[in-house]
Amino acid sequence: MKDADAAELERAIRAVARGERYLTPSVSHHVIERFMRAERGEPGAQAEPLSPRQREVLQLVTEGRSTREIAERPHLSVKTVETHRAQLMQRLEIFDVAGLTRYALRIGLIDPER
Repeated sequence: MKDADAAELERAIRAVARGERYLTPSVSHHVIERFMRAERGEPGAQAEPLSPRQREVLQLVTEGRSTREIAERPHLSVKTVETHRAQLMQRLEIFDVAGLTRYALRIGLIDPER
């Protein structure tokens, strides 16, 4: 993780050098929670292929925000927002706003009543 301290980074490097996989405790927790939600069939359990920033951009796109409005909100550049939008469309294989909106509704990211 970007915010890992030196000791955490050292543990990760040593584990990988031994040929092991390494997950930080917070990532391990996230992975287990996702697995448990998927096992229970909860909405949103399949939304995890997206990064938190991509999820945020997806939500703002489906709220009808323009690229410039999205860039102003989380203090990103327009180019960065365009990159996130392109990456999430590629990852989801959905290339229009209507499809993104249907996906966001399906995973429970947006409320249909709003």
